[in-house]
Formats: sequence, structure tokens, C-alpha cells
Amino acid sequence: MENILIRPAEERDVPAMLSVYAPYVEETAVSFEYAVPSPEEFRTRLERIQSFYPWIIAEREGRVLGYAYASRFHPRAAYDWSVEVSIYLDREDRGCGIGRRLYESLENMLRAQNILTAYSCIAYTETPDEYLDHASIRFHERMGYRLTGTFPSCGYKFGRWYGMVWMEKRLTPANAPESLRPAPIVPFSDVKGRFFLA
Repeated sequence: MENILIRPAEERDVPAMLSVYAPYVEETAVSFEYAVPSPEEFRTRLERIQSFYPWIIAEREGRVLGYAYASRFHPRAAYDWSVEVSIYLDREDRGCGIGRRLYESLENMLRAQNILTAYSCIAYTETPDEYLDHASIRFHERMGYRLTGTFPSCGYKFGRWYGMVWMEKRLTPANAPESLRPAPIVPFSDVKGRFFLA
């Protein structure tokens, strides 16, 4: 955990982030994508998300260890106070507390944006196999997320069916004043200076 820097992802990080993400696509059912996105597609995703939400990386001595980001939960306006969160770690660096550092940082940034609820969509299998286990679900449970929905056999990859679950975390207490009349959502660019030097 020493010498780990949390910072905003930049365009120059795209190759490193793709190298973190590619094994999840090619070797696991963690991601339901069949093909690793091109650098151009990944760069477009980064730009689209960073136009309003945080996308951050964990770095040690110039090496990207993993990344996390938030994205729009649903396009309709009533959902504005909710986001979907995602995290990917280099598989050699899991279990070292880096995921916790990333998620805690991300959640603090979302609170500053007046986001109230974070959701995570997680691939699921009743019986772990060589492509999918329960590590992501256990990680989210440790981070305070709770199961809110299960969709069995909704994704087909590697010649077998996998399900997915939604997990939820309230970023502010349910009885907080914001829950009665929530504060307007602000772009991450408006609060970024609270977390990172320009």
C-alpha cells in the first residue's frame, strides 16, 4: 500500500488501463464483452465518462495497478442521484487493499457531486469455475454494498451461461436531509480541485 498514488486517469493511461482490462475480457466472465476494445474505443469511453464523472487510477512508481470510475445509472432525469461504479485491478495486485483505496476515493468524489447511491453490476455464477468466482461480490460486501437484484443466466460466454447481480450502497444515510430534497448534481470538474491539484 506504500507509495500508491490515486489520480485522475488521462489519455496517456489508455494502453496501461487496457492491459489491466484485457485479461478480464479474454480470460474471464467478469466482463461480458467478447472482444477487448480498441484504444480508440477505450479513449472514447474515458472522455465520455470524464465529461461528468470521475475516472481514477491507482499508480505505483509509474505503473498503473488498477482503475475505477462512475457512470450514468440511467438516462432519465429522476435517476441523476444514482451512478454505476466499476473497478478493475491488475490481477497481480488484488488483495492488497488497492481496490479499497480506489473505491473509498471514488465514493468521496461522488459524495462531493451530491450523488446519493452507487450501484455495481457484477457477473455471477452459483458454482464458481475457471472463468468466474465470487471475489467481486465479496469485495463489494466488504465495501458496504448489499445485494438488490439477481438476473440468472442472462449472459453467455465461453460456451456457458452466467448471471449477474446488482449491488447497492447508499453514500449518505437514507434519513439524511438530502433524501427529502436532494441537492443538484454537479459535474466532477466543479469539485475536482477538492481532491487533486490542478
